[in-house]
Amino acid sequence: MNLPVFPLNTVLFPGGVIPLQVFEVRYLNMVKRCNLQREPFVIASLADGDEVQKPDSNNQNTFEKERFYPFGTLAHIEQMQTIQSGLVRIVCRGGQRVHLDRCEKGPLGLWVADAGVIEDDQFVTIPSELSHIGDALADVLIRLNAEHPNITGVVAPPAEGAEEWENAGWVANRWAELLPLPNELKVKLLTVESPLVRLELIGDQLDEFGLGH
Repeated sequence: MNLPVFPLNTVLFPGGVIPLQVFEVRYLNMVKRCNLQREPFVIASLADGDEVQKPDSNNQNTFEKERFYPFGTLAHIEQMQTIQSGLVRIVCRGGQRVHLDRCEKGPLGLWVADAGVIEDDQFVTIPSELSHIGDALADVLIRLNAEHPNITGVVAPPAEGAEEWENAGWVANRWAELLPLPNELKVKLLTVESPLVRLELIGDQLDEFGLGH
C-alpha cells in the first residue's frame, strides 16, 4: 500500500488511541481525504526533526528535513471535528503495524511511503509468572478511567474477565503507551515479533521504574 505518513514524536501501538490537533495544510488535506475515503494513514515516530515544518535556517525557500523510523502503525480515524478554519481535531485508533519503504516527500511536504503490513500478534496467554504485569495494568487503567473519565489518548479498560487482560501482546502494548520510555525503545518494542518477549521486556522496564512485583 502506498500511504501518507504522519511523523510524530510518539509511537502508536495496535489497538491504541491517539488524539491529534491538525493545522498544517499538508495534514489537513490528508486527514480530510482519509476520513472521506475511510482509509488509514501511517503514524511513524520521528528520529530527527520537528513535527511542524520549519524553514531551513540556511535556505528560507526550503524546510528542515524530518527523519523517521521505517516502522509505523496504521491510524484509522474514529472521530473528526472541525474546530475552526485551519484547525481539525481527530481521534485515531491504531491498526496493523507496517514497515515503510520508498519514502518520498511531496511538494507540500507530505510524506508518502510503501507500507508493508507486519503480521498481527498471535494471541498468547500471559504465563502465571508474568500475571502481575497484567494485574498492575488493570489497576492503572481502572484508576485512570475512574479519576479522569474524559481522558483521551488512553485505552478504556475492558470489562472484568475480558480476554484482553490475558493477552500478552495487548497488555504489553498498553504498558508501552503508558510508560515514559524513549521513542527509540518504543519503536523497538513495536517491532518485536513475539508478544511474550515484548511483555517480558515491559516487565524489565517496570522493574526499573519500581513498578514490578
